[in-house]
Amino acid sequence: MRIATRRHWENYRSALRLAAIVGVSFGTMAGAVVLQPPLLGAALGAGAGLIDSTTLMLFIGGVEIFLPRTRLGRWLAQRTFLAAMALKSVLYTAAIVLVVGGQFGARMMVLVLDVPTATAIADQVRSGLPRGLMAVVAALTVTLMIMLRQATQIVGERTARAIFLGRYHRPRTEERFFLFIDIVGSTPVAEKLGALSVHRYLNRIFEQTADPIDDHGGEVYQYVGDEIVVTWTLEDGRAGARPLACLFAIEAALAAAAPAFEREFGAVPKLRAALHAGEVVTGEAGGSRRAIVFHGDVMNATSRIENLTRTLGHPFLVSEDARTRLQGADAYGFTDLGQQELRGKQAPIRVYAVASAPGKKGV
Repeated sequence: MRIATRRHWENYRSALRLAAIVGVSFGTMAGAVVLQPPLLGAALGAGAGLIDSTTLMLFIGGVEIFLPRTRLGRWLAQRTFLAAMALKSVLYTAAIVLVVGGQFGARMMVLVLDVPTATAIADQVRSGLPRGLMAVVAALTVTLMIMLRQATQIVGERTARAIFLGRYHRPRTEERFFLFIDIVGSTPVAEKLGALSVHRYLNRIFEQTADPIDDHGGEVYQYVGDEIVVTWTLEDGRAGARPLACLFAIEAALAAAAPAFEREFGAVPKLRAALHAGEVVTGEAGGSRRAIVFHGDVMNATSRIENLTRTLGHPFLVSEDARTRLQGADAYGFTDLGQQELRGKQAPIRVYAVASAPGKKGV
């Protein structure tokens, strides 16, 4: 099973577990308060809540997690924020009305129990609970969750989570890996196809990089023109040489998509990249728009190393600072290019070319 597929299924199972906990908790409380006798009402409410919540999450979670990887999902992603939210809200509200308003869970419990007491409680449910109100509350809750999810995707889930939890409200120093990936040949594509087409070209490339970056625990810091800046904390990136694994996974994903790029754009994307590591100051910045930003010499140095790919004739470069911080880097093939002078820096940096995937011995 591919890493991305396994990750999606893990997220799906986590969503189902969370839905089950919420459904059982809410159903138990509602059943104990509204139904008589309370103890049996709580049991029936817990069972009904479990069935309703997991049924809805099977559908809603499946759409949210797996649909984006399909043709329909890519079409939906091209719609505006409000249009996508409206379509999802209508679809999910219909499911909620059918499940919650139709008391699917309570009816299933009656069928399973098949005892007079359960049937009597079911009659109380039909006559005592405001089903329409419950469906409306559930629909509004889901709509708010969709809005939150769509909004976090704009800034990135990790950035949104860090801002929400206040992780970097006070600036802190930390060691990070930075991977600068440059798309080679975007300028000729722009001259050939025009600005709108090159935007679609770059966006398609960025979409192809999403799964490899997520699979290897990376965080997209920013897109700058035809460049992607990906970062890891030292703890997140060290094991399994994740930044290098991510780079080669991106290269493999683009190679697999090469025929589609050739058909649509008449060009196949190639990459140049540089990996560096060091200490940065990480903190929140901005007024009306908040963002997590990084300050430190490591950022400038990574950009300078990426510029060396043009003069040294090697597309993928790694600094010694990054290589020594990685675990499992020896599985990759390295060529020592010696100490290199970087524009604007007094001290040279030892740089290595990476020209092979795991399993091949280095030079």
